[in-house]
Amino acid sequence: MSVVPADVLPGSALAVQEPAAGAAELGPRARLWPSLAAVYRAQLSRARVARIPLLFVATFQSIGIMILMRGVVDDGAEAQAVVAGSSVLVVAFVALNLLAQYFGQLRASGGLDHYATLPVPPAAVVLGAAGAYASFTVPGTVVTAVFGCVLFGLPLAHLWILMAVIPLAGAALAGLGAALGLLAPRPELATLLGQLGMSAALLLGVLPADRMPEVVRFTRDLLPSTYGVEAFARTFGADPDWAFVLGDLAVCGGVGVVSLAVATWAYRRAAVR
Repeated sequence: MSVVPADVLPGSALAVQEPAAGAAELGPRARLWPSLAAVYRAQLSRARVARIPLLFVATFQSIGIMILMRGVVDDGAEAQAVVAGSSVLVVAFVALNLLAQYFGQLRASGGLDHYATLPVPPAAVVLGAAGAYASFTVPGTVVTAVFGCVLFGLPLAHLWILMAVIPLAGAALAGLGAALGLLAPRPELATLLGQLGMSAALLLGVLPADRMPEVVRFTRDLLPSTYGVEAFARTFGADPDWAFVLGDLAVCGGVGVVSLAVATWAYRRAAVR
């Protein structure tokens, strides 16, 4: 009968306590851009069916506002403000209003716990959802802008500026909408705040600024979408001042960076509670 040391037996306690030579290490943490692309694709495919009818509502709403304003405002600067404001209103309806509702419902239903278990940075979740919702605004904004130019007799030559206005205004409004949804204690309050923000974009963005009181003009300057509206409206002139256009776009982009950073902080705050 042979004697075998206890420390070499496979089922012994000593064998279990010894570290394995080939133990597997944890994989590297997910990087921001691949995680952002994955969240963006998932959100885009998930919201495609549910959000397309709402996009039609946003587009028809903006077109209806322009038709109503056609008999009220004069041609020139007022018509430019109405068309630019109505076009950006489509972005506000989706990126601000719907995103605030989405994150408010996600927080109330415990959906943030699902994202918290995934190895993705918080910024990827916020940016991916914001980018997906902002993408839905592209066709509606273009249709609204073309219809408004035809309705008011404005030139179509500089509609390419929408390629800059939509993502920059969308980032600013999406960050604001995500922050409202994540900071609101109840989903009903998130819905209310999103609708109030969209109403502010409607009243302060579509109506000509020259007809507003001074206090209302100051409030208008605090709204992120205002600078997207101003940048778009300046391009309707015969000789646009591109320095002012770029300045408005730069302000809009800066507000977008700040609002998305606040939304990321709000996501971290809501996820740990």
